[in-house]
Amino acid sequence: MSDPYPARAPEKEDKRTFLQRLIEFLNPGPDSTAELIATLAEAEDNEVINADARVMLERVLRMAEMTTSDVMVPAPRMDMLDIDAPLDELMAQVLRTAHSRFPVYQGERDNIIGILLAKDLLKLWRSPELNVRTLVRPALFVPESKGLHALEREFRSTRNHMAIVIDEFGRIAGLVTFEDVIEQIVGEIEDEFDIHEDEGDIFGLADHSYRVSGDTPVERVAEAFGVALRGSDPDEEFDTIGGLIAHELGRVPRKGETVTLCGLRFVVLHTKGGLVRWFKVTPAPADAAPDGSAR
Repeated sequence: MSDPYPARAPEKEDKRTFLQRLIEFLNPGPDSTAELIATLAEAEDNEVINADARVMLERVLRMAEMTTSDVMVPAPRMDMLDIDAPLDELMAQVLRTAHSRFPVYQGERDNIIGILLAKDLLKLWRSPELNVRTLVRPALFVPESKGLHALEREFRSTRNHMAIVIDEFGRIAGLVTFEDVIEQIVGEIEDEFDIHEDEGDIFGLADHSYRVSGDTPVERVAEAFGVALRGSDPDEEFDTIGGLIAHELGRVPRKGETVTLCGLRFVVLHTKGGLVRWFKVTPAPADAAPDGSAR
């Protein structure tokens, strides 16, 4: 017969020394994100961790307070494919924007029917009898209020790399990629086609155009393309190509905007923080508009 009054289980032995318990009592651990970040800074000062580790840990902590809407590409700036467009038009848009996957819509842009991978379009060249609709993959839809940590887990569990963001009314708010989330931890991720880091501001694309970083020195761009780059005001000097293009426009360039300058055509591929991150550069056609023009 079991004992109706069993002895209470012994408490777990506290193996901390008296000195350790006293220190913890006098200096309790951080109880907020701000205090934890301050602790990380102190750990770096004491050479417990290095600067790279501190920055990454801080980014992970800050992610806990971020939502999908903080990193998404807004709907008006989304590069999308029309399922009813001719194949040549689809291929031209893929080459022009240099993305690896695209939301696909039918009729209205709000009617997204799936995701199309750029590499899947190559199957149509080998097998023209295929219907492009058979290549469209299901889209992942997430609310704009979804936390980034939860979104990162969903990306991994579903093996998706892009999600369509919807607002509280069920309308398309934008899109977000797995890369957008990871960049919040590790910082900007460069493409695998980047050239040597000492010259990593200009590199070639498959369609014989070039991708140029917005912070590339004007002199380097001029040398690379064999032109004399100058603005409409000869008295003005600019350090970066992004600064020169912005001056010619009189404002911050918008994604998709095209500027023709000194025989070169600059297409804005990506902006971030009010600055142009990347341009796509090609020689301007002979009948192009005068230098400094934009559309």
